[in-house]
Amino acid sequence: MNSPFLDYVEEQMRLKRYAHRTVQTYIYWIKGFINYNNKAHPSQIHNKEVEEFLSYLSNSLNVSPRTQAVALNALVFLYKEIINLPLNLKLTFNRSQITPKLPVVLTQKEVSKLLNQIKEPYDLPCKLMYGSGLRLMEVIRLRIQDIDFDYHSICVWQGKGNKNRRVTLAKELFQPLKAQIQYVKALFNKDIVKKYYAGVWMPFALSRKYPSANKSIGWHFLFPSKRLSTDPETDEIRRHHIDPSVLRKGIKVATTMADIDKRVTCHTLRHSFATHLLQRGADIRTVQEQLGHTDIRTTQIYTHVIEHGANGVRSPLSDL
Repeated sequence: MNSPFLDYVEEQMRLKRYAHRTVQTYIYWIKGFINYNNKAHPSQIHNKEVEEFLSYLSNSLNVSPRTQAVALNALVFLYKEIINLPLNLKLTFNRSQITPKLPVVLTQKEVSKLLNQIKEPYDLPCKLMYGSGLRLMEVIRLRIQDIDFDYHSICVWQGKGNKNRRVTLAKELFQPLKAQIQYVKALFNKDIVKKYYAGVWMPFALSRKYPSANKSIGWHFLFPSKRLSTDPETDEIRRHHIDPSVLRKGIKVATTMADIDKRVTCHTLRHSFATHLLQRGADIRTVQEQLGHTDIRTTQIYTHVIEHGANGVRSPLSDL
């Protein structure tokens, strides 16, 4: 059953230009909070009920600290932007203490085997995730103009935490990328002559600042969908980027085909990129910048496999 209230919350988030995935996530947790409180309207409940819900997530559902934090962010938004009654800054609830998992890292040989099993056209975005350390959503949101062949780099705009950065680009990918750009141009030439084609989706206020950019080839996605689709915000016809699920499925199938026993995801390629850079002697600050980490302690987790064992520690058993 549709909820007029949740529909209104979703509408307000879209008006504030929240990302589609963020809208879906926040609505999920707001709906969960309402159901937990016997479908009471959020305006009738406040700090106490929020504290109980967050404690329930930790005590009963055993969610990770990150998941609990996302749920809290959703409720902070709800009460600040929708109910106009901000939550107490010092909420008291049982915080999740689950220890985060160490990243799964592939050897260079395993990466090679994996990439060789990924079929076109999904092999190129996977090679960018490993070769440039890109996150899944960062690679599928790349625009043509983000590729800088002159400086062997890629510009990542509005990455995690809304941060921008420039990352390395392997010269071995130049020709595949140029071929991909030609493919996008061919699609663009077919789309642009259609009267109903509204151009590519433009982020934030750029659609107003650059009103004609949506029909510029440089702004079009590097990895476009095969089909045109309807923009859920405007009902206009556009060509969006590929769905992230196709890369996830491609990685899963390739892992089986390559006979790799480790649990491999798209993010494993990014983990392997960071670890292999450190193994080659790259400075940890450089790796931090490439990954876009705010805190260097996040980057330091990749030192767990460098040299001999965890954190470079040589086992005393080796001296017997």
